[in-house]
Amino acid sequence: MKTLFLVRHAKSSRDDPTVADRDRPLNDRGLRDAPKMGARLAKRDMRPELILSSPALRALTTAQLMARKLDYKTKDVLVDDRIYASSPRVLLEIIHGFDDKLKCVMLVGHNPELSELANRLSRDITDMATCAVAEFEFDIKSWTKVGKEQPEKVKLDQPKK
Repeated sequence: MKTLFLVRHAKSSRDDPTVADRDRPLNDRGLRDAPKMGARLAKRDMRPELILSSPALRALTTAQLMARKLDYKTKDVLVDDRIYASSPRVLLEIIHGFDDKLKCVMLVGHNPELSELANRLSRDITDMATCAVAEFEFDIKSWTKVGKEQPEKVKLDQPKK
């Protein structure tokens, strides 16, 4: 079994229009929601072996805040530039490149590409709110099968639930 978590970054601030898009921080709600969502996963004993994030500050901060709640070292959160301003196709290429020894992986990124990929993996998910966590469980041995095989289990969790 392989478990894939797609996480849309938490709510970011747009208070300062001079800040570059990649450098936008989380706002107060985002700073509350990210640890809350990490704690929900921890309560279910979900422990990713790899957390991969977009380099954008809002995504990386989301990943680090969630990692702390999951007993995952923040210094071990990996950054992949391909996740920023990406596409569902590129995100699938990243997923297909995961080491097959890994059973549980978390990818933290942006919309619209995360919602589009989630919808491609399961028609049950049409949109991911900020800090939403889409969980897909696949009965596969290789990450290369993601997107080709239907997930056994799909779950969408959002901060406002």
